Amino acid sequence: MIFLTVSTFLLGLVAAALAQFQLLSNVYDTPTRVSADGIKASISSFKHIANVSTSLHLSALAPGDDFITLKHPRFPAHQVRVKKTEFCDSTVNAYTGYLDVDSGAKHLFFYFFESRRDPAKDDVMMWINGGPGCSSSMGLLMELGPCSIDMNNSSSNGTVWNPYSWNNEANIFFLDQPVGVGYSYADYGETVETTEDAAKNVHAFVNIFFDTFPQFSGRPLHLSGESYGVSMGRYLPAFASYIYDQNQIAKVEGRPTLNLTSVLIGNGITDISTLYQGRYEIECGRAALEVPFQSISNCVRMKRALPRCDAAMRQSCIDRFDSIDCRAAVAFCDDELSTGYWASGRNVYDVSKMCIGDSLCYLENMVISDFLNRPETRRLLGVESPNNFTACSRDVGAGFSAHLDKYAVPSQFYVAGLLERGVPMLIYAGTYDWQCNWVANKLWVDKLEWTGGEDYGRQAWRDWTVDGEKAGETKSSGGLTFATIRGAGHMVPHDKPVESFAMISRWVARRDL
Repeated sequence: MIFLTVSTFLLGLVAAALAQFQLLSNVYDTPTRVSADGIKASISSFKHIANVSTSLHLSALAPGDDFITLKHPRFPAHQVRVKKTEFCDSTVNAYTGYLDVDSGAKHLFFYFFESRRDPAKDDVMMWINGGPGCSSSMGLLMELGPCSIDMNNSSSNGTVWNPYSWNNEANIFFLDQPVGVGYSYADYGETVETTEDAAKNVHAFVNIFFDTFPQFSGRPLHLSGESYGVSMGRYLPAFASYIYDQNQIAKVEGRPTLNLTSVLIGNGITDISTLYQGRYEIECGRAALEVPFQSISNCVRMKRALPRCDAAMRQSCIDRFDSIDCRAAVAFCDDELSTGYWASGRNVYDVSKMCIGDSLCYLENMVISDFLNRPETRRLLGVESPNNFTACSRDVGAGFSAHLDKYAVPSQFYVAGLLERGVPMLIYAGTYDWQCNWVANKLWVDKLEWTGGEDYGRQAWRDWTVDGEKAGETKSSGGLTFATIRGAGHMVPHDKPVESFAMISRWVARRDL
C-alpha cells in the first residue's frame, strides 16, 4: 500500500498541467471525484495514486481497479471516469465509466468494448438508443452488443455470447444519454431537454476520450443508433453536425480534430412530414405484409385525414414552427392516423407480432431491467446511480416532449449539411417497423434537398444479399445510402443479426452493400 504526501501530489498536478491535461487515479474505496479542497481531508483514505501521465493505454488497466479520472483543459466542466470490467465479453477488453458534466453535477454512463478483430487498427463506433429517454443498454443486450441477455437461464452470468456483435470488427461505445437515462443520473435534479444541448456533452465525451487514449487518436469515428435516435433521426444528425462544426474551429486553432467518418441511422424519422403517410402505407397497403392488417373502415378514415394532417404539419411544424399550433397538428394526426394501430394490440416496433410484456412490447426489456438492477451487476459495472435502472425514462421523454424537440428543428437540414461536406450517411430500416417505418424514411430521403439529390433520384434500386439470399433493397449516390432489411422490425440487429452485421461490416470497410 502506497501513501503519497500532499506535496508529492501537488507536484504531480503541476506536471499534468504542463502536459495540458490531468490523469488522476481514483483513490477511494468507492469511486468518487478528486478535488483540491478535499485532498487534506481525504489523504488518510487513499489506497494509491498512479503517476500523473499525459496519456494512458487502456490495456494498462486491470479488472477490479477503481475508476481513473480523466480531465482536459478545453473542457474544464467535464471529466471522464473509466474502469476495466469483466462484463459481457471475456474475449476483449471491456470498460465502463461516467462522463461527469456541468462541474460534476450530471453523470452519463457508458460501456466500451474493444474490437474482437484488431482493436489496434479497427474503427471506433458510438451507439446511442433513442426514445428520447431509452438506454443504450437495450441496444447492447438485445441487439448488437458482444453479449445478449439470457432468456433461457442457460448461463451462469445472465448473458450469452453474441457471434454477430458489431464489435466483431469495430471498437464500440454504448452511451446512456441524456442525463436520467439508464444508469446516468444528476446530483441535484438537473436535466437536458433538447438535442442541441445533448450534442455538447457527447462532443466533450468523445474529445476527452480520444485525446487521452493515444491508441485511438485519429481513428475513424462512426456515429450510429436507432429511433430518436424517432430521434436517431434527431439525435445523430445534430450530434454529427456539432462535431463537424467544432472540428472546423479546432483546425483554425491548430488543435487535433475528431475523424468523423460516417453516420448510421437505423429506423429513425428525420423529416417528420413523411411519418403519417408511411404509417398509412404500412397498415393499409402492402409495404410490410402481403395482406393489409388494418380494417377497411379505419383505412378509409386514415386516407381522408392524411391531406389535412400533412397540411397542418407542414404549416405549423416545418415551414414555420409554432409550438402551440404544431402540438395541435400532432394531436390531430395521432388521433386520426395512429389510434387504430394502438387499439390493435400489435407491437409498434414489429407489425408481424403482437405486443407482449410491458409497453415496449418485448419480454427482453423486463429481463434486462431485472438483470441490470442486480447488486452484483451494478458492482461489476461500477454503477453509482442512486436510481433503479429502467429501459426508458418517462421523465426524460416528457422533458423533450415539453420542448417539442422532435419537431422544433428539421433534422433533414443537418443531414443535407453533412452530405454537402462529405460525411457519408447510411439510412437503414427494417420493413416491419410501424413506429419509424421504412416508407417514411424512403420518402424523406427521396425528397432531401442537397446537391446530390438529383443524381440519387436517378439511381436504380437493387437487391443486396447475404450468403446468396436477398436481405433487402438499396440505392446509393454521393455519400448517401438507403437500405431496407426485409422482415426486420424497428430493432434490426435483434430481428436480423446476420444481415445487420453483414451490412455494418461492408459499410465500415467502405464497400457497397
